[in-house]
Amino acid sequence: MADREDKNEENVAGKFYVDSQCIDCDLCRETAPSNFTRSDDEGYSYVFKQPENDEEVAQCREAMEGCPVEAIGEDGDE
Repeated sequence: MADREDKNEENVAGKFYVDSQCIDCDLCRETAPSNFTRSDDEGYSYVFKQPENDEEVAQCREAMEGCPVEAIGEDGDE
C-alpha cells in the first residue's frame, strides 16, 4: 500500500500520488498517460496532473490496482 508520507516530491497536490516504492515499470504511464509521467533524472513515475473527469479517475484507479509494487495511492491531500 502506498504511503502518502513517502510521496515522490514531483507529485502535484491532490488525491492520487506515487510513492518511493515505484520501480519505473511504465504501467501507470501507459494506463493513465494524461496523469502520470516519468522523472527521467530519478527513474520513477509521479502524478503531474490530477484527474479532471470520470474517465481520468477510472484510468488512475486502474493504474493503482495494476501497480505491481502498490506505489500508487488514492488518499492524498485534496
